[in-house]
Amino acid sequence: MKQALEATGPAVLVPFAPAAPVGVSVIVPVSERPEPLDELYQEYAAPLRAAGRSYEFVFVAEPYFDGLTAPLHELASRGEPIRVLVVGQAVGEAALLKLAADQCRAPIVVTLPSYRRVDAAAILPLIERVEGGADLVVARRWPRRDGWINQAQNRAFHALLRFTARGTLHDIASGVRAMRREVLQEIPLYGDFFRFLPLLALREGYQVEEVDAAQHPRDIRRRFYGPGVYLRRLLDVFGLYFLLRFTEKPLRFFGLLGSVLSLVGGLLLLVLLVQRIEGVGIANRPLLLLGVLLVVLGVQAVALGLIGEIIVHLHAPHRRAYRLMPEPRSQGRATGRAEPSLPRTREAPSSAGT
Repeated sequence: MKQALEATGPAVLVPFAPAAPVGVSVIVPVSERPEPLDELYQEYAAPLRAAGRSYEFVFVAEPYFDGLTAPLHELASRGEPIRVLVVGQAVGEAALLKLAADQCRAPIVVTLPSYRRVDAAAILPLIERVEGGADLVVARRWPRRDGWINQAQNRAFHALLRFTARGTLHDIASGVRAMRREVLQEIPLYGDFFRFLPLLALREGYQVEEVDAAQHPRDIRRRFYGPGVYLRRLLDVFGLYFLLRFTEKPLRFFGLLGSVLSLVGGLLLLVLLVQRIEGVGIANRPLLLLGVLLVVLGVQAVALGLIGEIIVHLHAPHRRAYRLMPEPRSQGRATGRAEPSLPRTREAPSSAGT
């Protein structure tokens, strides 16, 4: 707990310690356009209560939304399983999720946005799929009930993800996910990469599934964003593409880029050399500067790739980029004795970060 708070600044905690073990922890990060949080809690806690599940809700908010947590304090004082965490400064949703993951106590974690995306009853099938063996389950809003503009934006975003990151999911932007707690704890999240948590989990070898969920009536309003938002999303997708494809082999990316730049620059200089031999002056030709610039940039790109390879080589002994799957039970029965299955965790966490 101390480490988590140091990473995000001072926080205000309203602890809740239920007597019975907690089966499901529901994390609600509050960092943008929140709806009334007490209504959100009542709506999504109802199906869990009706199913007889033990649960807790962990609301973690940035300081700008501290005033919205007053109804949650009142509910917690009446014995509702609610915990409220307020960080000392704006840290982004990724840091809020990591902080809440360190504070929750259940083996299964459900993440919900601070606004309604799917019907409350849809979270129970997600939890059941995790209990059935999946590591992370994403709620897909289907059938879609919002306008064609929202759906067109969603299709374009996921088409770009399929092209760059080879993702096969249809609605990672829903923000409604159920997973084993260690998945959220072990996968590094920063910036806006929390949106790509399912794809990052697939990269780490976790079993990721998708379940259709009824879209909430409040999620159908038309949404428009400024050009800066779309540009940031495009840069995020490019960053994800590089992270998934070239984290362990950066020289392939920078080497290819540097080779292309140097080749184009070399061809330009070769043309200028031929012209100079034929008596044409090249001293004041812009192509001379462009050719030299491209060659220099190409060499620098290759050098950057080599530095990246050195960094990866130095960090490789501390990171194993694989995880062991559970041993099939049939193997234990074949020998006439029950053998314990391997843990569904990564072999060794990275101490070098990302």
